[in-house]
Amino acid sequence: MFMFAIFIALVAMVCINVPIAIALALAAVLAIGLTDGAGALVTIALDMYSGAKSFSLIAIPMFVLAGAIMNATGITRRLIAFVSAIIGFVRGGLAMVNVGVSLFFAEISGSAVADVAAMGSIIIPEMKRRGYPAPFAAAITSSSASLAIIIPPSIPMILYGVSSGASIEQLFVAGVVPGLLGAAGLMGVAYYYAVKYDWPTEDAFNLPALRATFVDALPTFSLPVIILGGIFGGFMTATEAAGIAVVAAILVGMWYREVDWRQLKEAMLEGGMQTAVVMLLVATSVLMGSFLTTARVPQDIAAAILDLTSNQYFILLILNVFFLVIGFFLHSAAAIILVVPIITPLIQQAGIDPVHFGLVVTLNLAIGQQTPPVASVLITACSIAKANIWEVTKWNLPLIGVLLFVLIISTYVPAIPMFLVEYFYR
Repeated sequence: MFMFAIFIALVAMVCINVPIAIALALAAVLAIGLTDGAGALVTIALDMYSGAKSFSLIAIPMFVLAGAIMNATGITRRLIAFVSAIIGFVRGGLAMVNVGVSLFFAEISGSAVADVAAMGSIIIPEMKRRGYPAPFAAAITSSSASLAIIIPPSIPMILYGVSSGASIEQLFVAGVVPGLLGAAGLMGVAYYYAVKYDWPTEDAFNLPALRATFVDALPTFSLPVIILGGIFGGFMTATEAAGIAVVAAILVGMWYREVDWRQLKEAMLEGGMQTAVVMLLVATSVLMGSFLTTARVPQDIAAAILDLTSNQYFILLILNVFFLVIGFFLHSAAAIILVVPIITPLIQQAGIDPVHFGLVVTLNLAIGQQTPPVASVLITACSIAKANIWEVTKWNLPLIGVLLFVLIISTYVPAIPMFLVEYFYR
């Protein structure tokens, strides 16, 4: 009964727009104070500090900064030009370019919001100018950005790894194949729409133009090679790769000699605020996690579900539905930090691979970024496109269907995401 009252208090604070981190801290302090007495509150500040100083978390601001540098130095524009030269001649090619560039950009920033904000500001107006409906332009940009968070590096995967103790590097590797499958699916939907509504093609395929854009973008290709090659080759951790990504992005920007200082400043400030929100969530989650562990809530939940069934696939079905529902109401970082520590004992007792489950969680929350009312990535895309969120959602439903398909096959055919992990690490 006491736990239910704490939960109601937390939900009530969130409903009246108290920031989630603050609501979490207040609920945790109240719970700890009532159960253990005021003396237990003495170390709260130290506990929060300890929870937020994990070495792995340093990767978050570094990847966000690398993405900001990319956008301010013309790298994003060059990527769009190169991918357009490859597939722009296909009907609906600009929408496919959107997907391809989104995947590449996410390989540097690790953030869906950063992806849609940086790339969307360039490609959405161009799609509208070429005759694509604004709601579709917002939908394809939003969905491809969310899909891209399972392509390494991924900030939600970093948070999951810190919360669960799973290997962040292995999580990155597990996301590669599902990410590519999802990208192919999104491009397929874009092609279907383009044929149905007779959307335009770009210029005819031009080999000299392809060669010129490739040479222009060549320094940019060093970024994913350095980052992913270093991680997959075992030469660096995800955090070290994040630092290298920043240095590499600066060097590429210096090569191009094209820096928009105003845009860089704004992107860095926005990235700093996003990072501060995540870090405050991490810090306050330590307090709630400590209380829940003492109260044995995670263990009790695990026992209750295992009493219901011990079948791994049924447990995954229950957790999939659960994460899809909370994705409607919580940002991905908040959902991971709040929920993963609670269900980790269940995953361990059920014998589910934590890396496999981390990919499943990330895909669920990627879908949550597309489903109102929260839908942070979708809302950002709608703002850039100046489109109504419900009109965008109508166009977005088939794209969300692609994400759901990737989620289902990644959940129930674990060999698809895990065979690269097995090859590289096990």
